[in-house]
Amino acid sequence: MENSTEVLSFVLAAYGNIGELKYLYFCIMLLWYLSICVNNAAIIMVIFLDKKLHEPMYILLCNLLANEIFVSTVVYPLVMSHMFSDTHEVTLPWCFLQIYCLTTCASIEFCSLAAMAYDRYVAICCPLHYNVIMNTRRVCTITVVIWMYSFVNSMFSFSFVIHLKFCGNVIDKLFCDHYLIIKLACSVSVLNKVSDLLHAFVTIVIPFSLILVSYIKILLVCQNTSEESWQKAVTTCTPQIFSLSGLFIGFIFHFVTSKFNATLQSDKVKSFFTLSLLIYQPMLTPILYGLNLPKIKQSLKRFLFDRK
Repeated sequence: MENSTEVLSFVLAAYGNIGELKYLYFCIMLLWYLSICVNNAAIIMVIFLDKKLHEPMYILLCNLLANEIFVSTVVYPLVMSHMFSDTHEVTLPWCFLQIYCLTTCASIEFCSLAAMAYDRYVAICCPLHYNVIMNTRRVCTITVVIWMYSFVNSMFSFSFVIHLKFCGNVIDKLFCDHYLIIKLACSVSVLNKVSDLLHAFVTIVIPFSLILVSYIKILLVCQNTSEESWQKAVTTCTPQIFSLSGLFIGFIFHFVTSKFNATLQSDKVKSFFTLSLLIYQPMLTPILYGLNLPKIKQSLKRFLFDRK
């Protein structure tokens, strides 16, 4: 075991020496971050202002869009500020806070998609009981439960990390990462490993199982319906399927770059992969739902072009 010293800060080593390019990268990231916030907030405002969109599906969508703004705000400002830093150091409390927020956001994302998949299941498979099952009060309760479940889940997992002693302080990433922090620990108990597996199970496996069951039932029901009903089901479910696919692709990149030393990759390629999930997913969500769902598309056109 290595000698442990009190670690007060971590060094984010993935920035490297970008020289004068830091101004260009900063401008690109700032524009991208602002675009994410504006696009997601625009859809939320349209849903809020248009009473025709005050339906369970769109209330749950607002929850997903708010989380995209949340996760982007957790990462982008820190990354942009470190572009002008000489040391790229982040204090222990700030690093832990970022890890906690990121794990919470991941849980909210999967749980929100699970809730939306269940909503589509009820709408397509039990249309006569939809208004009773998915009433406004129940949808609000589901939303609160998603956030409370995610915060408590992340707090439980994080409670095992905060007490670790570290034998190093260099993180080869643009932001603080849960798995790389654990790699820096002098020793990791079996309890820590079990808590990580349990966290992954309740964060990803349980919501994904609910999503899978919902879509299998939708598929089975739609096989015996008309072509028009099938087309309607495809239209409303496609954005969620794309969102879920994007999440899994991003998590694969995140897992590979965190768990394995990708020595054959250049620093720029490695940096892109570490941010890949946070680059396209927050922008993909408002585009998918804004352009693909007819009601939102009509409301956007009305607010943008038909207002006098």
